[in-house]
Amino acid sequence: MKRTLRTLATTALLLSGVAGAAEPASAPARLPTAAELKRMTARFAPVDIQVDVSKLPESERRALAKILQAARIMDPLFMRQAWAGNETLLLSLLQDTSALGKERLHAFLLNKGPWSRLDHNAPFVPGVPAKPLEGNFYPAGATQAEVETWVRSLPEAQQRQATGFFTTVRRGPDGNFISVPYSVEYQGELSQAARLLLEAAELTTQPTLRAFLTQRAASFLNNDYYPSEVAWMDLDASIEPTIGPYEVYEDEWFNYKAAFEAFITVRDDTETQKLAKFSGELQELENALPIEPKLRNPRLGALAPIRVVNSLFSSGDGNRGVQTAAYNLPNDERVAAEKGTKRVMLKNIQEAKFQRVLLPIAQVALTPKDRKDVSFDAFFTHILMHELMHGLGPHNITVEGKQTTVRQALQAASSPLEEAKADVSGLWALQRLVDKGVIGKEMERTMYTTFLASMFRSIRFGTSEAHGKGIAVLLNHFLDTGAVVVNKDGTFSVVKEKIRESVTALTKQIMELQAAGNRAAAESLLETRGVVRPEVKRVLDKLENVPVDIEPRYVTADTLAR
Repeated sequence: MKRTLRTLATTALLLSGVAGAAEPASAPARLPTAAELKRMTARFAPVDIQVDVSKLPESERRALAKILQAARIMDPLFMRQAWAGNETLLLSLLQDTSALGKERLHAFLLNKGPWSRLDHNAPFVPGVPAKPLEGNFYPAGATQAEVETWVRSLPEAQQRQATGFFTTVRRGPDGNFISVPYSVEYQGELSQAARLLLEAAELTTQPTLRAFLTQRAASFLNNDYYPSEVAWMDLDASIEPTIGPYEVYEDEWFNYKAAFEAFITVRDDTETQKLAKFSGELQELENALPIEPKLRNPRLGALAPIRVVNSLFSSGDGNRGVQTAAYNLPNDERVAAEKGTKRVMLKNIQEAKFQRVLLPIAQVALTPKDRKDVSFDAFFTHILMHELMHGLGPHNITVEGKQTTVRQALQAASSPLEEAKADVSGLWALQRLVDKGVIGKEMERTMYTTFLASMFRSIRFGTSEAHGKGIAVLLNHFLDTGAVVVNKDGTFSVVKEKIRESVTALTKQIMELQAAGNRAAAESLLETRGVVRPEVKRVLDKLENVPVDIEPRYVTADTLAR
């Protein structure tokens, strides 16, 4: 913890002259006390994350130490992207040694900002504004409508730049909006990260790791991420680093802008080999999707690697609030179309979540006879299918005669809807693979009940978060179609005679909505079903003493950094 604080404080000092704070809004009626903040952060169960790196050669351990240094830079970068005032506020919190100050600092580091992500972004520090939906990607004082109007006025090539992953929008000297490449906006930090990645590339003896590190360093400097995304897809090494700007959740205006994050992991070859068979099933799954044949992709990207890894360290957007259990990248539609996407499963993180969170939830949300059907294998395999299904279904679409993407057409609605799609179609795909004999019949007995318990886990993230809202859509759909019922004692059960049909129907509805690029319909679905109903809230209220998620303590990473 002390090393993390020093790193953040040092970087914040370097950046405090660059990033200005937003104007404070009026504080809420009452901010949490020290005791209340302690209870809030206690919802994240501390877990020591240790990984055996003793089998790595000395050269790779030295390279790993350099990669970890670069990964730590993603924390202050992400905080600046989330809000312009974060660095200044962090410096202030570091100087407050009172009991309340220490609790505020702990909560700040958990959330990467002064708003509780589990509590609809309620502030817990005085003098801060409401969490800006636009993050710090757009000019201070600009409105969403003004930015949207400006984008529409641009020639097509400039529109692509303005709505791209790797630019901010600022005001030029004449007061007009301009696009600024990340390589310029974050030049200082990215230059430092690039230098560390190049030093790591010199140390490693693994060719594909060296290629990725070299290409990603170049991307940080020239803002062209395509070559390094391709190199990441080709990466085949004992060390599996993911570092850079990826997810767009923090841009709640448009879901255009990618936030910086890092996952530094070590590959588990035995578990990776077990899952290799799923890559060969993707085209068949795409061909069988319950949507119109013309909406299916007859030729998926050439590669669909699956990596099972153990996490050493995560930072930035990858370590704020609820922890990532797996991911499917890259998000660049060009790379996905040409090379496919890679699914990375963080096995040690998933094991911690299952033991510390999911099993205790099952004791409350499910009937005694159903609890025995909650299994780690079903939990782990559905997370894998969730990530696999991100790569299937509509992505590049045509709306009103214009080529676009689902992300651009649906804007802020795209992220929660995509998470809902991946979850429900993941169940659909699991069932199909069971029917085909690729997965044993035992999975059919456990997967729906395990997922039901896991829905209560995810919905606790809050419906202001993409995954939580997406899960609420699923749970309410299952309730409305009778596929899930509420028992007299308030517990929930799966109706096995109805769940398959319900899963297929929602998979079809969401994918066809995405294919149409119908933002109004997407927003309507999220508004009507992306809510917590009373019968669900009664269960959530009984989970007060069950952790919502984990708070990783990266013991091995700290040791390597010494």
